[in-house]
Amino acid sequence: MNTSVPFKAATLHDVARTAGVSLITASRALTNPKLVSNHTILKVQAAAEAVGYIPNLLAGGLKSKRSMMVAGLVPAISVAQFLPTVQSLTDLLSDAGYQLILGQTGYDHAHEEALINTMISRRPDGIVFTGLVHSASARERLRRVGIPVVETWDLSERPVDMLVGFSHVKVGSAIAGYFLAKGWQRVGIATGDDHRGGLRREGFLAAIGREVPTAVVPAPSSLGLGRRALTELLEKDPGLQAIYCSSDQLAQGVLAEAQARGIRVPEELAVCGFGNADFAADMQPSLTTVHVDGGAIGRIAAQLIIDRSNGTPVANAIVDVGFRIIERRSTSLAHR
Repeated sequence: MNTSVPFKAATLHDVARTAGVSLITASRALTNPKLVSNHTILKVQAAAEAVGYIPNLLAGGLKSKRSMMVAGLVPAISVAQFLPTVQSLTDLLSDAGYQLILGQTGYDHAHEEALINTMISRRPDGIVFTGLVHSASARERLRRVGIPVVETWDLSERPVDMLVGFSHVKVGSAIAGYFLAKGWQRVGIATGDDHRGGLRREGFLAAIGREVPTAVVPAPSSLGLGRRALTELLEKDPGLQAIYCSSDQLAQGVLAEAQARGIRVPEELAVCGFGNADFAADMQPSLTTVHVDGGAIGRIAAQLIIDRSNGTPVANAIVDVGFRIIERRSTSLAHR
């Protein structure tokens, strides 16, 4: 027969009794420390640790009508270019007393909508999306529930609520302009099949003024997919002068495949990426790429959520952080 005593979680009463203070003083020391002395705070914190007390955030949220939780939806946690956004978002929200809960959509619009429904049911104080919300029904549902929403890493004149990002079409156009300024006519594109990669391709083609050889691979990108993309592009045009890659991971694979084939970069083939990944500057050759301040996107998005949750008016609901091309050796010495 099982005679073990069922586990009983420590309560705020246990903390107050151990610290030798009233219940309301213990509560204030843990939730609103400005109302009590530093001595009392330290005494109550020590008592909470001694009895193993963990605050019931759900109970507190029911009283304040705030969950102190923000939901973050990303296509894939493994995508390096989104990590600075997630990190800065986490840091700023944490400083304000919020916890970030991440969900992974997997570049699947149906899964994204299901995840939105799950997040809404938990009534977070805000939701931050990487990219735009594509489902019309999900967009309407988010507007109806009134939860502060920030879409990021894209640009639209009609966001669900608030937006922090940049124009992918303009990125593609700027890269094409860079290629044309170098005099390259035989150019190609290696791109993931995601929405934002498609927008950059549209901008590139509009600026070039014609179709160009394109290899489309499944998102998220990888080194192996980059190698596969270069193989496909060279089959379409063995005399390519330059390739734009929709991510630095794809560009890394293109460089690896070029090296395996004895193709000199940049002398025989120029390569440009997107994202300015940590490894881009340290590759051989170093990778020309497009830099977007992902950390700034996270910080601005977090502040927008915090302001709206506190009832502070938001001056700019749409923030364009822009981008810049960083020229490195993978294109700068090309002379074909």
